[in-house]
Amino acid sequence: MKRTPVDPWEWNIKFGFHQGEVVEGHRRILVCAGQTALDENGEVVHAGDMAAQIGLALDNVEAVLHEAGMRLSDVVRLNQYTTDMELYLQHVGVMGKRLEAAGIAPPGTLLQVSGLAFPGLVVELEATAVA
Repeated sequence: MKRTPVDPWEWNIKFGFHQGEVVEGHRRILVCAGQTALDENGEVVHAGDMAAQIGLALDNVEAVLHEAGMRLSDVVRLNQYTTDMELYLQHVGVMGKRLEAAGIAPPGTLLQVSGLAFPGLVVELEATAVA
């Protein structure tokens, strides 16, 4: 699979994402449901703890990827939803380090929302992967 970044500007690079990516030579696409800080029983973990929830939501994204025979490096779009933008931006480095280690800077959307599926959730990640 070949990924070519599309960045008509460069300001976004310091935030760890590309404006777009052309993806060629792939055979499979995985569209993931939004992943949050829920454990294997569907219970909220780390209620209100932004850094811990970012980490667990990303762990859950990776679990779905693994089940599909893919890796974090296969993610080509990552949408992020949070109930507290200021707090999210203070802790987004938790995810940034893992994306950088995977060698990706996927395009996506970052939105503040008034609430998520269960009380105590503060972040949700929605990934699309190709392999």
